[in-house]
Amino acid sequence: MSTPGPERVPSSVKVGKTSGQGKPPTGPAKKTGAAKKTGPPAKKAGGGKGKKPVTPVTVKGSRSMGPIIVIGAVALIALAIVGFGVYSVVQGSRNWEDKVADIKGVVNYRAQKNPQIDDRSHKDGTLTYVTSPPVGGAHNATPQNCNGDVYDAPIANEHAVHSLEHGAVWITYNPDQVSKADVAELAKLVDGESGRMLSPYKGLDSPISLQAWNTQLKVAKADDKRIKQFADLMTYKANLEPGASCENPTFVSSPLVEGDSSRGTDGMTDSATTTTPGAGATKTTAP
Repeated sequence: MSTPGPERVPSSVKVGKTSGQGKPPTGPAKKTGAAKKTGPPAKKAGGGKGKKPVTPVTVKGSRSMGPIIVIGAVALIALAIVGFGVYSVVQGSRNWEDKVADIKGVVNYRAQKNPQIDDRSHKDGTLTYVTSPPVGGAHNATPQNCNGDVYDAPIANEHAVHSLEHGAVWITYNPDQVSKADVAELAKLVDGESGRMLSPYKGLDSPISLQAWNTQLKVAKADDKRIKQFADLMTYKANLEPGASCENPTFVSSPLVEGDSSRGTDGMTDSATTTTPGAGATKTTAP
């Protein structure tokens, strides 16, 4: 019987996972432990030629200006509409006295508080006035027909002033300084316009003069834009007897000229009547 020797310990061999057939997998062996990070590959020594890095090119797309232009145009139009609306409201809130004061050269005799100009009494006969042509004062009881009449001879101040009291605009011109063509241009502003009348005025110190009650504008040329501005603004605005008519048929057939004795009432009064805008013009020739 033999004596046993020292105990043998079998050595163990680690084998990776098998592929199912008892053989180790054919793929690369799995690294154990934490993998060390590696930096970029070192450049080749000796100055070898390598490819230069390519810088990427950024292509920026162009923005269409069409929508921006449209939006800007719409904004400008909206701003203009709002601005015009504000301007219209402000202008609409102003009275005609303020508006006529904006016309260069207009003289406002109301501010003078002259009793002779402010006088509204009725008197017969030839009267004397402060201004020439007159803009106010005592006058004949019969108003001059001012229903768009174009007179080719001077008319009586006393009747014309009464028409101013009814809100008429009286356009006068110096026949020695204004041509026939210019008279025709002035007639266009009067012809067919109720509340206006046109007549020559001898000795006038300006080629053309426009009168409303206590308001006057003198200009040198018939194409002066202020003439239309004054006529459009002042027709029936300075009416001290609202509702009083500018019609007097008697004057259409037989007007009184300057220097004639006043005719009297001729059935015409200051009682309120219905005005007749646009009733038509009448070209009247003095006898």
